[in-house]
Amino acid sequence: MKVIGHIRTDFPSKFGIPRQSGLIDSLKGKIILEPEYRNPQVYKGIEEFSHIWLLWEFSEAKKEHWSATVKPPRLGGKKRMGVFATRAPFRPNNIGLSCVKLDRVEQDEKDGPVLWVAGVDLLDGTPIYDIKPYIPLTDCHPEASEGYTRETKIHELKVEFPEELLNQYPEEKRQAVLGILSQDPRPTYFQDPERVYGVPFAGFDVKFRVDGDLLIVCGLEKG
Repeated sequence: MKVIGHIRTDFPSKFGIPRQSGLIDSLKGKIILEPEYRNPQVYKGIEEFSHIWLLWEFSEAKKEHWSATVKPPRLGGKKRMGVFATRAPFRPNNIGLSCVKLDRVEQDEKDGPVLWVAGVDLLDGTPIYDIKPYIPLTDCHPEASEGYTRETKIHELKVEFPEELLNQYPEEKRQAVLGILSQDPRPTYFQDPERVYGVPFAGFDVKFRVDGDLLIVCGLEKG
């Protein structure tokens, strides 16, 4: 398959990226096509759709070997599930799928037609293989059963982010960083309330610890 473009986001590393797309609407990204695809006609009609599918590569999660079972983090890192029953990155083909909101299409003098999207769950620079419209008639199944994710979908922390630290972020990034922290970016098997973690996002490394269901931001370092 050919890489058709790359997405630019505020995530310089994997740690802190939401476990699924669409969880945090304020997380933005833009898709820049490779030069051979920068024909405005490739996006003709796409603005009529509110959401799109992105097919992409787990570019920073490559392994020579794959396993038939994996340990979903939200199950505590101990319970195993079949690799095809999860969205784990370590699979025979390291391909990811995300449904994101389409904000707008812009024509850039240097980069050609650029897609601005919201609700992203992708590392900065992630290769994009394909873009398709989300079609509610066939893509939405309200009656669908959830499997084991039924046990893990509701997991949010209260966030205590001192105002003098939060205000170091531009106003348009504040809701996004609060959303990331509320999703609890820690590995679930780490439960030490004194342990300090760091999430790199939008130019800062956010230092925090978690006590019960409260996440406390204790520092902010320029990235």
